[in-house]
Amino acid sequence: MPGLVSLKSPVEAPPLRISVLDELHTPIPPEPTRSEPANPKSSSPAPRRPPSPSPSTSRAKPSLDRSSGKKKSPAEKSLLDESSLENPDLGPFLLKLARDTIASGEGPNKALDYALRAAKSFERCAVEGEPSLDLAMSLHVVAAIYCSLGRFEEAVSVLERAIKEPEVSRGADHALAAFSGYMQLGDTYSMLGQLDRSIDCYKEGLKIQMEALGDNDPRVAETCRYLAEAHVQAMQFDEAENMCKKTLEIHRVHSPPASLEEAADRRLMALICEAKGDYESALEHLVLASMAMIANGQENEVAAIDVSIGNIYLALTRFDEAVFAYQKALTVFKSSKGDNHPSVALVFVRLADLYYKTGKLRESRSYCENALRIYAKPVPGTTAEEIASGMAEISAIYEMFNEPEEALKLLQKAMKLLEDKPGQQSTISGIEARMGVMFYMVRRYEESRSCFESAVAKLRASGERKSAFFGVVLNQTGLACVQLFKIDEAVEFFEEAREILEQECGPCHQDTLGVYSNLAATYDAMGRVEDAIKILEYVLKLREEKLGTANPDFDDEKKRLAELLKAAGRSRNKKAKSLENLIDPNSNTRTMKETSKKRSAFGFRS
Repeated sequence: MPGLVSLKSPVEAPPLRISVLDELHTPIPPEPTRSEPANPKSSSPAPRRPPSPSPSTSRAKPSLDRSSGKKKSPAEKSLLDESSLENPDLGPFLLKLARDTIASGEGPNKALDYALRAAKSFERCAVEGEPSLDLAMSLHVVAAIYCSLGRFEEAVSVLERAIKEPEVSRGADHALAAFSGYMQLGDTYSMLGQLDRSIDCYKEGLKIQMEALGDNDPRVAETCRYLAEAHVQAMQFDEAENMCKKTLEIHRVHSPPASLEEAADRRLMALICEAKGDYESALEHLVLASMAMIANGQENEVAAIDVSIGNIYLALTRFDEAVFAYQKALTVFKSSKGDNHPSVALVFVRLADLYYKTGKLRESRSYCENALRIYAKPVPGTTAEEIASGMAEISAIYEMFNEPEEALKLLQKAMKLLEDKPGQQSTISGIEARMGVMFYMVRRYEESRSCFESAVAKLRASGERKSAFFGVVLNQTGLACVQLFKIDEAVEFFEEAREILEQECGPCHQDTLGVYSNLAATYDAMGRVEDAIKILEYVLKLREEKLGTANPDFDDEKKRLAELLKAAGRSRNKKAKSLENLIDPNSNTRTMKETSKKRSAFGFRS
C-alpha cells in the first residue's frame, strides 16, 4: 500500500519541481512552514520517465501542410491542436515538458501551458464515466504552478475539480490521489489566509488517510501534527492539543524512546500548553524534548529549545533561570551560526524583554539596539518573516518604554516586509491591530480606525471572526469611531464584539464587561437611554452576584446608572446581597494601570 503523507505546494520554492509518475502521482512535498525545524527525510524513489509519444502515423500533427507550402490559418491550427490531444501518449509527454521547462529555469508560464494541455489530453483520453487518476495528477501540477505564480484563486478552482476525480473505494491509488488533493487544497486556502477552510480540507485528508492506512500508522501521525499546527495558527488550542496527543501516542508505538519525532511533538505540545497558560506542562515537554535532541546530537536544536525554556521561565518570573537558558542558547548560536545570525538577534530580543521586566532599562535598550543592527543587515538566508517577527517584538518593548512613535516605525517596517508574502494575512492583521492601538495612543484617530478596519477585514477573511481576539479588535475599532464622532458605526462594532466575546469568553470576562460598558455609553450618546439602562443593570447584577462589588469599576457604573435612571424618572430595584458577594475575588490581581483607566465624557473604556 502506498504511503499517504501530508504534502504542501510551495509558493516561493526555488524552482518548482514537478514529478511525473506512471502509477502513483503526488503533489510536491512541502518545505516545513509551521513546525520547528526538522531533519529532512529521504525522498521517494526517483520517478520513472513516462513514454514519449509514439511515432504513430495516425496521430494528427499541428505542423505545416507540406503539400500546399502554406501555413495553416489559426482556426485550422487550433483544430489540429485539439485533435492531437486525443493521443494517449501526449499527456505524459506534456507533463514531462512542463517539468523540464521549470527545471531549466525558463519560467512557470510556459510550464503552465504544457500542464494545462496535458490536463486537457488526459480528459479527452479518459474513459467516459470512469475516474482518471492521470487527470487528477495533472490538475495537481497545474495548481502547483498557479500557486508559484501567486494565482491562488485559480489554483483553488483547479484543486476543487481534482478532488472529485478519485474514488476512494477503488483502492490505494485513488485514496492517495484524494488525500494529496485535499492536503494541497488546504495549503492553498492557508496561503489565502482562509484558515477555517484550510483546516476542513486537512481534516478530510486525514480521514481518507486513516481509512486507507489505519489509525496508528506513522504517516497518520505526521498528518495529525500538520493539522495540529494549523489549529495553532487559527488559535484553536484545544483542538491542537488533541491532535498533538494523537501524534505522540502513535510515535510512542512506532519510534524508539527519545526519538527526533517525539522531540518535535513535544515542542509543539509545549507551544500549545504555553498558549493555554499551562507553563509547568510546557516546561516538562521542553525538558523532555531537549533530552531527546541531546541524545541525537542536535546541538542547534537544543539551543532553540533552550530559548523556549527561557520563555517559560520568564512567564513564571523565574528570571535567573531564564537568563541562564538564554545565555546558554546565545553561546551556541554565536559559535555555530555567527554573531549576525537572526537566531542571535532573537535571543537579544528575549533578553531585552527580560531586563525590562527586571527594571534594568539600560541593558534592555542595549539588547534592542543590538538586535536591530542584525536585522538591518541580515545575513544571506534570513527570511522576511524572521525579520518582521523580531521587529514586531522589539516594537512591543519600545511601547513599554513609552515610545509609541518608535514602536510605530518598527511595526510599519514589519508590515512592509510581509505585505507581499502569501499566507501572512493573519500575522499582518495582528500587526495592523497593534498599529491601531499605537495611533490611538498618540491621538491619530483616523489612522487608528483605518488600521483597525483593515485588520477586521483580514480577520473576517481568514476565518477568525469567532475568536476572542477578533472581538477585542472590534471593540478597539468602535472606540476609534467614537473619537471621530462616528457613533452609528461604533455601535455596530460594539454590538458585534459583545456577541463574539459573550460566546468565546463568557459574560463575566473583563473584555466582555468592557464592551458592555462601551455599548451602554454609546447608547446613551445616541439617546437610546432605555437600552443603556438595561445593559448597566445587567452589568451591575453580574458584579453583585458573581464578581463582587469591590471592583473599582462598580462604583462608576453604579453612578452612571443612577444618573440615567434619574433622567428617565425611575429608580433601581435592588435586593440585598450577602457579604461574600461584595468582595471582588480578582481585586488583588488588578494592576494600577487597569484600575485607573481613563474614560471619556460618555464613559468609554478600552
